[in-house]
Amino acid sequence: MAILVASAGALVGCNAWNPPTYEPPVFDYGPLPPPQANPIAVSSMDRDFVWDQVVDVVDDYFRVQHEERVRLVGDLLTEGRLDTYPRSGSTIFEPWNRDSATAYDRWESTLQSIRRKALVRVIPSQGGFLVEVQVFKELEDVPRPETGVISTTNSQALRNDDSLQRVANPTAGQQPTLGWIPQGRDLALEQVILAHIQSRIGGFGPPPAF
Repeated sequence: MAILVASAGALVGCNAWNPPTYEPPVFDYGPLPPPQANPIAVSSMDRDFVWDQVVDVVDDYFRVQHEERVRLVGDLLTEGRLDTYPRSGSTIFEPWNRDSATAYDRWESTLQSIRRKALVRVIPSQGGFLVEVQVFKELEDVPRPETGVISTTNSQALRNDDSLQRVANPTAGQQPTLGWIPQGRDLALEQVILAHIQSRIGGFGPPPAF
């Protein structure tokens, strides 16, 4: 009996020392919606309804800075325009935010200082409106590009992020951002926003899942 107990203890002890198997986290944000035209055509003639739906959708991704609604001036409809504040890219630790449309974008925003801003135009057309979405991505210009979000050496590094205020007293040993480098259009996020708008106004199915 003693031999059996000793053998069982030896086996348990050996298994206890086996190193655990590491499985990296999987971040699945769902497939991108089918490609949309940009601008998309909206058949509704209710300019207030169209505008309110556009603003409500864009507000899920960005904070609205300025609105110029579609207006009836005489016999003509004016073009509507919506501008947003810049928003720092959502990281892998913020899955509830929607501005990083793909897993690549989230990892990029985790390792780099990325921000985006949007411009939306609502253009009157025959039989409805054209809704155009443009999302611009920028990379922060800093003296040390390795100062990303999760760097262990930059716990006091300054980041501009969504702030519109000038840094008056920089942290000792650090330099404030030198500006932002344009990275072109974020086509993936444009497609997600367009699909969301189309689902709200055109009734072409539910908005994209996240």
